[in-house]
Amino acid sequence: MPSSLKKFFDKTYLHGKVPAHSHFPLSMISQITKDSRINQLPITKFAFLDTETSGISGGTGTYAFLIGVARFIDNKLVLKQFFMRDPAEEPAMLEALIHFLAPCEGLVTFNGKSFDAPLLVTRYSLHKIPAPFKNYAHIDLLPLARRLWRDRLPSRALKYLEEYVLGFTRSSDEVPGYEIPWLYFDYLRTGDATPLAGVFYHNAMDVVAMAALLGHVSELLDNPYNGRVEHSLDFIALGKLFEDMNHLDEAARLYERGLELGLQESDFGVAVKRLSILQKKRGDMNQAVKWWHDAAKKNHIYAHIELAKYYEHKMRDVKKSLQWANSAKREIEKADVPNYIRKHWLTEIEHRLKRLQKKAGL
Repeated sequence: MPSSLKKFFDKTYLHGKVPAHSHFPLSMISQITKDSRINQLPITKFAFLDTETSGISGGTGTYAFLIGVARFIDNKLVLKQFFMRDPAEEPAMLEALIHFLAPCEGLVTFNGKSFDAPLLVTRYSLHKIPAPFKNYAHIDLLPLARRLWRDRLPSRALKYLEEYVLGFTRSSDEVPGYEIPWLYFDYLRTGDATPLAGVFYHNAMDVVAMAALLGHVSELLDNPYNGRVEHSLDFIALGKLFEDMNHLDEAARLYERGLELGLQESDFGVAVKRLSILQKKRGDMNQAVKWWHDAAKKNHIYAHIELAKYYEHKMRDVKKSLQWANSAKREIEKADVPNYIRKHWLTEIEHRLKRLQKKAGL
């Protein structure tokens, strides 16, 4: 039989500043992944899985020598690590994984759709054993992470997200991923498993990080306004995500929050343009006008400009359009904003005012 280790993480455990336990509201993730099963399954039906392998290329020559898998049992996150002491133990290790996964119907991985799951399916196939998770609902956190943090963070590697999103820094036990295959080969050659302690730690932290990250992502998608989202660019990323899912009103609100918190010059221009296009896509002009009036009361410059556009093009009311264009100019002149933002708005407003004044015969 393969060797195995078991660890427990109760409700008090924090992975950095984020608990491994969460309510896991999965409705939005279900919509994003277009898999309705995800929202129907309780979190106890999901397994968090990560493999350590003999190489990173995949294919029939690559195998997993350590499989970390966790699921929630009796309000604890139970982690089990299956270790292949010798390649001859592979069938037994794969069978042991089947037993642990028996109650599950869903899988959570990080890049697992592209790597871990296909690799394990290949290993099961080579041993003529049916893969237990082949028809599971599958949440791969990497594509989600890319959509949420691509514009703000230079890396979406799990370890990087742990540090800069979850607030967790790994201990000195951690080993770099690229060293892991060679440490296993050294073990097979010498029989000394001592250096593998860091590999077990690396694998365990990857699995627990997935649980914490899924909880964090599901909670912020469910309610982006409860303090979990701290950065303006994250609100813009959420706006793009909600817009792509055709949740246009919520997307507009998220873009507005991102603009309100302030953005760098290049991001500011993109966000303003997306919001402007989105308002036109929303179609319900009565609701849009109400939205703009509410935003204008809060001194949002873009709302003054959108109202100027609305009264000029939709209502054919040049006088009211001029009023809003002038109020937009007053707002930007008194606003405490960087020069590039002031220049962006004033260029647009001056062009609009000239056209409106000409229409009004002024």
